[in-house]
Amino acid sequence: MDSNRLLMQLEQTRKEINREIINPEIKTLSLSDLEPVVRMVAHARAAYIEELFRLAAETGGKQAPDNIAVLHGLREKYEELVTAANAMETMIKRGYVDVSGRLEK
Repeated sequence: MDSNRLLMQLEQTRKEINREIINPEIKTLSLSDLEPVVRMVAHARAAYIEELFRLAAETGGKQAPDNIAVLHGLREKYEELVTAANAMETMIKRGYVDVSGRLEK
């Protein structure tokens, strides 16, 4: 078996296994199901950037204050949500879950 054929079979096996495991756990998704996720990520992004501007204003933009723990925590939350949202998008693109045929909200 050549490597290209093996990789094609691996991709098909991966898709089948992911669908088998994920699809029963996640209901059929519609745009209205996804909107709260997108909003949550947007709120996290806004909080992170808002804190950056607050810190910049506090220092006059000269240097970052020694204590940027709040900014760090907000970045971790934002990045985690982005990673999860990207995983959700990949799951949809690869057909691991069913999606509703309706596009309206």
